[in-house]
Amino acid sequence: MSTQPVVTDHVVVGVDGSDLALAAVDWAADAATLRGRPLRIVHASIWPQMRFPDTPVLASRILQGLRVQGEEYVATATTRAQARQPGLAVESEVIEGAPAPVLIRESRTADMIVLGHRGLGGFTGLLVGSVGVQLAAHAGCPVIVVRPHTLPPGPAAGTVVVGVDGSEESDAAIEFAFTEASLNEVGLTAVHAWRWPQSTEPGDMLPLVYDADVLAAEELRMFAESLAGWQERFPDVKVHHDQVRTRAGKALIEASPGAHLLVVGSRGRGGFTGLLLGSVSQAALHHADCPVAVVRS
Repeated sequence: MSTQPVVTDHVVVGVDGSDLALAAVDWAADAATLRGRPLRIVHASIWPQMRFPDTPVLASRILQGLRVQGEEYVATATTRAQARQPGLAVESEVIEGAPAPVLIRESRTADMIVLGHRGLGGFTGLLVGSVGVQLAAHAGCPVIVVRPHTLPPGPAAGTVVVGVDGSEESDAAIEFAFTEASLNEVGLTAVHAWRWPQSTEPGDMLPLVYDADVLAAEELRMFAESLAGWQERFPDVKVHHDQVRTRAGKALIEASPGAHLLVVGSRGRGGFTGLLLGSVSQAALHHADCPVAVVRS
């Protein structure tokens, strides 16, 4: 008996019945179509871990209700994705388990994972949900967090914005950003922000006195070298260079309004190696005015 090969390049979207989850379905369906990938819709439910009443009949009814609710979530998302992108191959599954671990497992065989920035289980005081933060820190593929005011993908969308700092994580983000800009036929805005000599390792000794002009020239050289090869590989992408002397998180957030996507590495050259998610990527997840992609090398 022959078996079907395991699909390892699908776009995964996590749904929980919220409006932002449905916006994530739209984004994921468009992204899957542009890439020629199938779409996988996942709802994770923690019903096996919930405390139920001691009455067996009542507990059974609650459990059945949660299962039905999960199936309704994925059915609604499937209908929406197929209506948005007719002909798109869509599969769906309700999986028992907490959302973050479930989606992290899904990321091991996914091309990317898409989710809303805060779902039904979030607290209104949180700017981005805990699932999005955990996934951005631990996923094995790029994570796209869809925020409100998202522009639809395609030629009418704004530019792709990418943060550049010369790190390995930044290089991975640049590759993803150029690919996204090319697929959507939009321009790319590369942002490099600097303020003073940066520490690359804990305990580094930094100069007390430095020449600002020399430092600016060195930063500009690194900026140009980081982009040079990618511009040759993607000649169809028009690139705008934006080098500013300010905090990186601030520069990227200010560049995000009207953008199709903001792309950042999970951790840059100024971070500590023990941290899985840097301050810049966290700032982008919490405050950007467009969808955010967090890319790991």
